[in-house]
Amino acid sequence: MKGVTSFRKIWLWIFIVGFILFLLSSNSGQRPKWNPAEQFIVQITAPLQRFITQTVNITEKFWLSYFHLVNVRHQNRQLKKEVDALRMENIRYREQLSTHQRLQELLQFKQTIDRPVLAAQVIGLDPTGWFKSIIIDKGKRAGLKLNMPVVNASGVVGRIVSVSPTYAKVLLIIDQNSAVDCLVQRSRDRGMVKGVSTDMCKLDYVVKSSDVAVGDMVVTSGLGGVFPKGLSVGHILDVKEVSGDLFKDIAARPVVDFSKLEEVLVILIQ
Repeated sequence: MKGVTSFRKIWLWIFIVGFILFLLSSNSGQRPKWNPAEQFIVQITAPLQRFITQTVNITEKFWLSYFHLVNVRHQNRQLKKEVDALRMENIRYREQLSTHQRLQELLQFKQTIDRPVLAAQVIGLDPTGWFKSIIIDKGKRAGLKLNMPVVNASGVVGRIVSVSPTYAKVLLIIDQNSAVDCLVQRSRDRGMVKGVSTDMCKLDYVVKSSDVAVGDMVVTSGLGGVFPKGLSVGHILDVKEVSGDLFKDIAARPVVDFSKLEEVLVILIQ
């Protein structure tokens, strides 16, 4: 009941103030000046009127600002969605461009090989982790067989060691179980490239009397019945002579970046 009484008093004062303002406005056009009573009333009611006017203005500005912010927030959400969509589209475009460039390089390399080849996609690594090998998406149904050489635009990748109807495993030349008969391109000295680590090989069985220098290119010799002659394998990185050994200690860096293998070519040898 106390709340209702207070509410009624508020409305009563609002009515009185409104009535007084009405009287003032209705008489404003008849007399140019206020009489003392009117001046007294204006002095009392003006602050209240100003308060009401300011409150209405502030409320109006807040209300309009609120709706403006809601609209801006909605626009920001829409713009963020558009930016995310454009970012994803740009990533897809860059990926397609990168794939196109790699395939162009493979196509150019394919034209330098006088034997039939088959393109394949790298889809995984050796699941056992015991060997440095990759899995490709072609198998017996595509005509692949054991020991077929695998290359990319840079050079020798490895050879096929396991084949299923639709997949094949390729042993990389950086694996310790891999051995490729090679030549030093400049001096024609022979040796055997064997795997050491992910970015290193060694060139074994190169006699001390051979002419091998840092920077020399190592290529396949064509012997061994697996790799055709003349395929790039790596560059000589270091040459040492160990006292008492018959052969030089030679380190070579493969020309293929095995951490970035995505597409390869399988040379179809009968």
